[in-house]
Formats: sequence, C-alpha cells, structure tokens
Amino acid sequence: MSYTVAIVGATGNVGREVLSILAERAFPADKVVPLASRRSQGTEVSFGDKVLKVKALDSYNFADADIAIMSAGGDLSKTLAPQIVAKGCIVIDNSSAWRYDPDVPLIVPEVNADAVVGVTKKGIIANPNCSTAQLVVALKPLHEKARIKRIVVSTYQSVSGGGKAKMEELFEQTRAVFVADPIEAKEFTKRIAFNLIPHIDTFMDSGDTKEEWKINAETKKMLDPKIKVTATAVRVPVFVSHAEAVNIEFENELTADEARSILREAPGCLVVDKREDGGYVTPYEAAGEDATYISRIREDPTVDHGLNMWVVSDNLRKGAALNTVQIAELLLNRGMIGNKNKKAA
Repeated sequence: MSYTVAIVGATGNVGREVLSILAERAFPADKVVPLASRRSQGTEVSFGDKVLKVKALDSYNFADADIAIMSAGGDLSKTLAPQIVAKGCIVIDNSSAWRYDPDVPLIVPEVNADAVVGVTKKGIIANPNCSTAQLVVALKPLHEKARIKRIVVSTYQSVSGGGKAKMEELFEQTRAVFVADPIEAKEFTKRIAFNLIPHIDTFMDSGDTKEEWKINAETKKMLDPKIKVTATAVRVPVFVSHAEAVNIEFENELTADEARSILREAPGCLVVDKREDGGYVTPYEAAGEDATYISRIREDPTVDHGLNMWVVSDNLRKGAALNTVQIAELLLNRGMIGNKNKKAA
C-alpha cells in the first residue's frame, strides 16, 4: 500500500526537515503534498530527488490525505486539526496545542509507543517539545532499571528551536560583531551573538518559563507522573542541536558503568563517553544526525543513587521532524492508518 501525506508548514525549518526525512526513510507515500499559507503558494521544496510545489493550505481538501503532519504553530493547529480529523485524516502535530490534552497521546516511539492506541479518541497525536524528546529517550531505559525519583536539567538550546527568524538574527548579529555594526535584538529579549539568554518562551507566575514548565509536564506525561522535574532553559548562540546537562536521582543504585551499558543498548541512544580530550559529543557534531548522544556519564556523590550526564541531539530532527515521521511509521506498522488511495491490483 501507499499513502498520501500532507505536510502543513512545509516551508518552515521543521516542515522542510520532515520532507527530507520522509524521503530518507522511504516512507511509503505515493503522494506528498506540501502545504503553507497562500503567500507561499508555488514555492519549491525538496523531497528526495524531486522538487515539489507548495499548495495553499486554505484550499486543500484533507479528505484526500491519510496523514497530516503539522508544523505551523499552536493557534492554527488548535483550529485546523479537528477539521482535518473530520475528513478522516490522522493528525501528527508538532506544536504545543495538544500536548497536555488528556485525550491526545504525546509520543516518543522509543519511550511510550503503546500510547498510540489513544489516537482513536481525537484522531490527533502530539509531538513533544524538542528539549523533552531527547531527554526522555535517554531517561527511559534508566528509569526502567532503577526508577527515577528526581531530575534536575539545564538546557542549552539552539536558536533553530525558535524558527527561521531567530536563526537569521544570530547570523546578522554575529556578522555585526565582526564588522563593528550596531547590534539589534528584535527576535530575542537580549543580544544572542556571543551570549546566553536564560529565557525561552513566556514567564509564568511560578518564575519558571513556559519552556521549563513544558519539560516538567511532558516528562511526567510520557515517562512517569511521580518523577520530580526541575529545569532551567537557556538559549545559546548555536544554530542547530540542543544540549542538556542532566542530574538524576534514582530510587535504586545504578552505577555509571551500568548506565553506560544500558544506554549503549537502548533504542535511539548513542553513547560517546571517553574520559579524555574530545571524548564527548557537542551540538555541532550532532547536527544532521538522528541519534540522541549521551556523554559525561558519572556518579554524583552528593545524593544517594545519583548520576550526571550530558545529552545532545539535533532538535530539528529527533526533537521534531524525525519523531513525527517515526510516529507515522508506528501508526503504519500497527495498521492504524486507513488507506484512501488503494490501487486496483
């Protein structure tokens, strides 16, 4: 069988990455339809060795599609996703619009694949926040072994997590530094070039930012509601890939060597952990890769059963596009996608 896949937000960073990954992984799509706002109609996007022309979202009939992968923002998704589902099309959404709805499964296939059965309630599956996705991939196998009690995570998040305009601002500000031009902060609250900003998303009454709250809420939803999570989210002057310094407190003893061995066998994880110069992975090296890289695994002597580790992943791939394609593959493998384009034998 082959399927029709609609990509909503096909001209954005994540949308383009979804198209690339669908082609790389040879997803059985007989037809891929890139969609965006009317002003982007006719824009050309790459799909493997093909070039596709973007169609206007507001005039597309989703009754022709089997799956819609949405990467176009929460407000649009909140309105449009139920309309798409009403046409008999399953929605996989990259925004935060549906992540906290109890009737919408929030899925990272390596972590909670069985939650996919919940798609029957609303026809929507949510993709987690990019920083949470890589975190839970690394935590899941350790939680199964020793039960996690508490996590303290500090994130070092690339500007691509905020979209094209933020990437462009980093580029322009960096250029301005070298040519001594004035530096303007339009997309960020402060200068991002050669700087760090401990502020991602809006502030909440608790003092946490929404990004920090997301990490907490999503980790609990996907992994275990009993885990205590505290996070500090920082934007860094890196174009692609998020890094995280993670401190974990377990209920049961787990040595660094045991953790290293478990993670080497865990799906989606790649351990690069040598106690020598360069024996770890940086965001630059993770860019363009599918794995969640784990380095600097070591015991924390300040708490009982504590470990520290460094987690790095391409936020546009595992944090967004790759994970949505993996969810589509999961639906396919479990026979949960209705095919509207069956051809006569």
